[in-house]
Amino acid sequence: MIGIEHVAIWVDDLEKMRKFYTTYFKMVSSEKYTNKDKGFTSYFLSFAASRTRLEIMNRYDITEEPLRRGFHKGITHIAISVGDKETVDLLTERLLSDCYKIIGEPRTTGDGYYESVVLDPEGNQIEITI
Repeated sequence: MIGIEHVAIWVDDLEKMRKFYTTYFKMVSSEKYTNKDKGFTSYFLSFAASRTRLEIMNRYDITEEPLRRGFHKGITHIAISVGDKETVDLLTERLLSDCYKIIGEPRTTGDGYYESVVLDPEGNQIEITI
């Protein structure tokens, strides 16, 4: 069977990002992987009902361009399905009340998706969809 096994993103604060995804999207975290020789650490995050995983990674020599996130060639956003419109709305409200930046209020898009868009703690765009 062909499918996406995982998507990986470089992060600055591995623990903060892990907490965000496990708290708001009910992802389960692997144990931390560390390669001291390369200065590399990572976690795999997964959903209970899916084999697709998100790998969050950190390495001391990887730099960022925070003003360009989501607006350069490469991955633009991650879409996470939460099941229904009510959950999209409730999770968006929760994230807003917890001071996360909502850059797209819940709505039905031109291509038929019901979604909102939030920035994770490091500015990555997350579409919350049904």
